[in-house]
Amino acid sequence: MQLIESILADSAEVALIRRDLHAHPELCFQEQRTSDVIAEALTRWGIPVVRGLGTTGVVGIVKNGHSTRAVGLRADIDALPMTEHNQFPHASRHPGRMHACGHDGHTAMLLAAAKHLATQRNFDGTIYLVFQPAEEGGGGAREMIRDGLFERFPMEAMFGAHNWPGLAVGQFALKSGPAFASSNEFKITIRGKGAHGAMPHLGIDPVPVACQMVQAFQTIITRNMRPIDTGVISVTMIHTGEATNVVPDSCVIEGTVRTFTTEVLDLIERRMRTVAEATCAAFEAGCEFAFDRNYPPTINHPGETAFVREVMSGLVGAANVQEFEPTMGAEDFSYFLQAVPGCYFLIGNGDGAHRAGGHGLGPCMLHNPSYDFNDDLIPLGATLWVRLAQAWLSDHRQGGG
Repeated sequence: MQLIESILADSAEVALIRRDLHAHPELCFQEQRTSDVIAEALTRWGIPVVRGLGTTGVVGIVKNGHSTRAVGLRADIDALPMTEHNQFPHASRHPGRMHACGHDGHTAMLLAAAKHLATQRNFDGTIYLVFQPAEEGGGGAREMIRDGLFERFPMEAMFGAHNWPGLAVGQFALKSGPAFASSNEFKITIRGKGAHGAMPHLGIDPVPVACQMVQAFQTIITRNMRPIDTGVISVTMIHTGEATNVVPDSCVIEGTVRTFTTEVLDLIERRMRTVAEATCAAFEAGCEFAFDRNYPPTINHPGETAFVREVMSGLVGAANVQEFEPTMGAEDFSYFLQAVPGCYFLIGNGDGAHRAGGHGLGPCMLHNPSYDFNDDLIPLGATLWVRLAQAWLSDHRQGGG
């Protein structure tokens, strides 16, 4: 593994920035202090900055030479609405807000790469450093695109990374095609007729309607979808009733749907609506059906994925570049991949042994209150970003996707 010496020398400085961000987490579209820290660092290193895309996004522009070619590198910057259990010095100072997904570390890796690229300028072309807000449910990627990201900063391709607990430090994982699923939410309100619990025949009980409906949804997966397709319907909330002797007026069912293709999503939404409305009609209850499509599936482009795999193999060896097993988790980098070619990949965060004293008792897993990013990834991730950008701009086979 050949890490870039200047990045190694600066890694302690960048780690302090990462820990400062960890101590001051900000939620989606509220990342004002975070974007200030990012913009100040980039400006200090001589990198022009554009702010405000997606409300709090930051784009750094590093140019060199005469080539008109350009590539984008992305890091997400927002935190999660949860309370941290860690008590080490850089733990969150704001209850109810925590960097429990490592976006502070993603930001640090790209900042470390930015400093090297700005200092050395050993490439020909333009590298756009995209610091994106609101990945955690806000669709910050979509909002940056709506604000003209690709019109103002035209790029041939875009790449993104996420740390992955359980994957060893020094290893990467990626996959061509669908890697993360679409994220969708549903809310179904069953309108019945309240009555005394001892005289249910005088009302319309929405509870057995809900029970029938939840069971029937699973037959969409097992009997309507092709067995070779993939999808998940998870009912995660059922709200009804106020007293044990009262048949409630209504019942609300909520949950999530995940798929890797729009075709399967279309099928599931259509069948869920039919099942919900028909089940309610069979019980003479009313039905209000709402289905919201959030993030589309994250689908890596084959050529760009092969390119990233080659760069990774040159850095850590082919044996340390694993094939990623797709997950039903979601990621809004998907919006970028709908607009330009690219690849979204994983970098190993280890098993949690890196955490300092004072960490929580829980595992070092994503979205866990005891999580912390592994600072040993900063020089590795930054080196990969530099090598990837350099290789893309110098490889004349690229440029068309």
